[in-house]
Amino acid sequence: MNDDATDDDTGYTVGRLARIAGVTVRTLHHYDGIGLLSPTGRTPAGYRRYSEAELDRLQQILFYRELGFPLEEIAAILDDRSVGPSEHLRRQRQLIGDRIRKLEDLAAAVERAMEARTLGIQLTPEEKFEVFGKDYREEWEDEAEQRWGETDAWKQSQARTARYTKADWERIKAEADGINDALVAAFTAGSAPDSEQAMAIAEQHRAHIGLNFYDCAPQMHRCLGDMYVADPRFTETYEKLAPGLAPWLRDAIHANADRLEREANS
Repeated sequence: MNDDATDDDTGYTVGRLARIAGVTVRTLHHYDGIGLLSPTGRTPAGYRRYSEAELDRLQQILFYRELGFPLEEIAAILDDRSVGPSEHLRRQRQLIGDRIRKLEDLAAAVERAMEARTLGIQLTPEEKFEVFGKDYREEWEDEAEQRWGETDAWKQSQARTARYTKADWERIKAEADGINDALVAAFTAGSAPDSEQAMAIAEQHRAHIGLNFYDCAPQMHRCLGDMYVADPRFTETYEKLAPGLAPWLRDAIHANADRLEREANS
């Protein structure tokens, strides 16, 4: 029997409800069959008819499905008469917040893995997880080598880092965190990117790279600053520290590079 009859004042056809929700008619038939979402009733001709209440319930079902809940658990949640609409919304807000935090942690782990690969980290898999986080994935390391593997900077970094121990990487990470803290402090205090304070921190940033990985001339540092804004993944790293920090750091790096080049030519 065709359930997609013309809508009237009595509600929605199964076809229209499916289009509104972005699901298939077969899915709605299945939900009806297991008692998860049954229509308000049927027309005299036998067509399924859904009301606004079923539309709202379908929205709840799809929300929980998106978060990975099985249909049986969704039915138990929605049929719990002790939980009102407001409590459902509060629960959903908490679930969304949990999902966001998990995704943010995962994104941070990806960034750490990319950074590790870029710098040529030589650690065991267990040490990588310990230093860079539990969500570390070795398969994320390939992109950096594909992008920079033929450059002199990459080769120099690989040669230097090949002898680093876990303690070396912990020290390097602590130093980088300290530089990031100084960047955030200067930025949030309102320091201009071409101020003495900002340029001094930018120079610390450059020196940290040069000391631990590869020779980073002012012009190369300038290119890195541009990448922090041009590549969304690097931008996100600094934007998580403070919104707006990525372009501020780029400008501070540019200002410091200009200063160093003026001093070299004077």
